[in-house]
Amino acid sequence: MPRIASVLLPMPLPEAFDYAEPEGLGLVVGEHVTVPLGPRVVRGVVTAIRDGTGGNRPLKPVLERLDDPPLPPGVLTFIDWAAKYSVDLAAWPLAMALRGLRHPPAKPDRVLALTGTTPARMTPARLKGLAAAQQGPMSAAALASLAGVSAGVIKGLVDEGALAVAFVAPDTRFPQPDLTRPAQTLNPNQSASVQALGEMLAAGGFQAALLDGVTGSGKTEVYLEAAAKALAADPDAQVLVLLPEIALTQAVLARFEARFGAMPAEWHSGIAPPRRRRVWEAVADGQARIVVGARSALFLPFRKLALIVVDEEHDSSFKQEEGFIYQARDLAVARAKIEGALVVLASATPSLETLWNAQQGRYRWLRLGTRHGAAQLPDIDLIDMRVTPPEPGRWLSRPLVEAMAVTLARGEQTLLFLNRRGYAPLVLCKACGEKMKSPDSDSWLVEHRYTGRLVCHLTGFSMKKPEACPHCGAKDSLVSIGPGVERVEEEARHLFPEARVAVFSSDTVFDAAGARALVETMAAGEIDILVATQAAAKGHNFPNLTLVGVVDADLSLRGGDLRAGERTFQLLAQAAGRAGRHEKPGRALLQTYAPEHGVLQALKAQDRDAFVEAEMAMRQDAGLPPFGRLAAVIASGPDPIALDAYCQALAAATPNAEGVEVFGPADAPLALVRGRRRKRFLVRADRSVNLQGFMAAWKARARVPNSVRVVIDIDPYSFL
Repeated sequence: MPRIASVLLPMPLPEAFDYAEPEGLGLVVGEHVTVPLGPRVVRGVVTAIRDGTGGNRPLKPVLERLDDPPLPPGVLTFIDWAAKYSVDLAAWPLAMALRGLRHPPAKPDRVLALTGTTPARMTPARLKGLAAAQQGPMSAAALASLAGVSAGVIKGLVDEGALAVAFVAPDTRFPQPDLTRPAQTLNPNQSASVQALGEMLAAGGFQAALLDGVTGSGKTEVYLEAAAKALAADPDAQVLVLLPEIALTQAVLARFEARFGAMPAEWHSGIAPPRRRRVWEAVADGQARIVVGARSALFLPFRKLALIVVDEEHDSSFKQEEGFIYQARDLAVARAKIEGALVVLASATPSLETLWNAQQGRYRWLRLGTRHGAAQLPDIDLIDMRVTPPEPGRWLSRPLVEAMAVTLARGEQTLLFLNRRGYAPLVLCKACGEKMKSPDSDSWLVEHRYTGRLVCHLTGFSMKKPEACPHCGAKDSLVSIGPGVERVEEEARHLFPEARVAVFSSDTVFDAAGARALVETMAAGEIDILVATQAAAKGHNFPNLTLVGVVDADLSLRGGDLRAGERTFQLLAQAAGRAGRHEKPGRALLQTYAPEHGVLQALKAQDRDAFVEAEMAMRQDAGLPPFGRLAAVIASGPDPIALDAYCQALAAATPNAEGVEVFGPADAPLALVRGRRRKRFLVRADRSVNLQGFMAAWKARARVPNSVRVVIDIDPYSFL
């Protein structure tokens, strides 16, 4: 009987397309195929097979089955769920799930092997080469190095037939974790949490837990032991650990290697494409049992996912803001539910949504209230910049500078935290007042002194800093306004010329290897003052770091972000928590112009519960998450008139629904990006409302012009 295959394509198409299955092909759901689409041949995945009788039109046939490992059923279900949750096309999460297959498999390795033939002329160097070749096939360069001879000697052995060229498949296996290695030494709180997680794993099925522990309390050791239990319980089980920053990956990989004697598979944007394909295939066939990676690792084709850990679950980096928009924390919970796995959300400053779920009993709440070993939480003090301002043209106050001097005299380390890249966030002309902006965008250009360039961190535009104002032509009139980490580093070097000063930001550390090198240098005590953005404010463990100075504690409180208070508390608590993580006591000094602000007072008192209670009450009164739900619609286009017309039509088409409020349209704070005007709607809904259904129905009511692009953001984190 003929059959029809529904094939989902990673292209902007509304649904899977139907194709006829050629006789005898025997397709199954999840397999990769090629199919015709207009004049092209494209790749897709079979999502359904059904009886083909009764059709009223001929279908094009599937062209070919591909040899790549099929996507497991759980992955297909997750792709469909993620698309519906995000009110987007299923093609986009499918494209993410296939990302590891964008590049061809690694080419076979060219090696040399002994043939048994003796060369006509033997020399001492050739004897060395043949002796080394007895250890097995290897590349010409490796053989020459092992034998201690030149490449010409090896070539001569090949020419005379003593060595022959062979091609072997590269070793793509991942070392398996050694589950017989001894467990970590844990304190009573850690042991209790490990026992609870072990009980949840043993019970089976979907489970969720919040691992809530102060900075330095040993959360990593707890989930390492949970991973050990999951892997020991089932020889096919796999574990996924999600991290918010590539900079954290190396430290966590090292912890796993120390615990299990094998390096986990690594997945993030810094991995070379051939390696990425190798990881994808090893995950698909179950050979990679532990994966540590960024948010996109959620879309890997795990065969038997038993445990997902979301480390630093509160971190805003888990929110994907471009392309397919999603919150990895929420999708991790959904993936665990689909797979029947345990998900552990770990943080010292959990998100209010996660805390609310724990309070409601949806998540098991595991708490680590004290630091591991003899370490104590750092003292936190506020520096009122209105009372003790820095010197003109400087950014570090006298109390902070004095504390740094004392710290240096003791041979200890200081971290100066400022979550702002570059040298200065704004460059303007003192003659005409013109602010340097990115072309066709409203975003300011950030000055980078290291490179002498002005950079837009939104669009990526970059230009050499001009000698004259482009607007009025005045020479030497461009001045730098405000500090970035490069400017703070300059000041630290001026104040302490003998100190070893370094900067840790995405502009100075370009990849995982660079991050690892800088972290190891800091941990070894070879840096006295580290000036850093949030890249160094979470997860790192520097034994000799005893002072944290927050240069601008008010920075993230500014603007219209609905989560400003929560994010500020989380970020500064994490930054302060880098101090005093070993035997030496730590201290954190926060420079602020608003020391009376509730967030800063809660930080000073280290009273998270009071902050959470006040923030929850405010959210409840306003019906904001976790007591309500939010969504945003961002419409953009090059023609302001067409954009306004569409937004007015969309506003007029708003469905009537109880428990839903729609605000807008309004100009976005960044109203022009890459030549496109931007308008925003904000939707607030009660928790009882099917927000995704409302958004999908609303979008369908107004035809989108070809020039307008519409993006729906469920649970928005950025309001720019």
